[in-house]
Amino acid sequence: MEKLLCPSMMCANFGNLKKDTIDLDKAGIDIFHIDFMDGDFVPNYGMGLRDFELIRSVTDKLVDVHLMINNPGRYVKKFADMGADIIYVHPESEVQIARTLDVIKNKGKKAGIALNPGTSVSDVKELLPIVDYVMVMTVNPGFAGQKFLDYTVDKIEDLVHLSKEYDFEVMVDGAISPEKVEFLSEKGVVGFILGTSSLFGKENSYKEILNKLR
Repeated sequence: MEKLLCPSMMCANFGNLKKDTIDLDKAGIDIFHIDFMDGDFVPNYGMGLRDFELIRSVTDKLVDVHLMINNPGRYVKKFADMGADIIYVHPESEVQIARTLDVIKNKGKKAGIALNPGTSVSDVKELLPIVDYVMVMTVNPGFAGQKFLDYTVDKIEDLVHLSKEYDFEVMVDGAISPEKVEFLSEKGVVGFILGTSSLFGKENSYKEILNKLR
């Protein structure tokens, strides 16, 4: 299966976000990944609605939003109406998370769940039939530049196996270096959220980096 290379736009050049988005688009990325945080569910703040609007306005590629916020059900309709193609929520972020996933699907969007390092597969088994993507956090969410957590690999392997039964794509996010892209691709992971470990802040062009990763 074709792999999905997805730049984490929180790591982009905010001094010229429009140009960075256009350059990444031309370089051949698959999905723009945008993190939203509330300073409560995770102890940090991510991108803003204006950032999302700018990125959405200059690309026809898929755009996802990763809602690291409490009670995301309050906002999924807004993001869907603004043009998000994929909406990720965390199972722990509200009581009726299945209802929120249904709202995403009913808006004609792809529904995803994001699993923190401490969230087990058994905690989300009932949700797997109603999601399109499962994104495994391989660092504790909220900050860039962390070390890959090796103990998440067993969970990734379990989800790859279950994806064949429930028909969802397995994604990974957090300290995804070129070596981890190769290693996890062989494990059956489909999508990779790319930040400073492999894509941003490098000497080579985005196109050169992405071609090498593919």
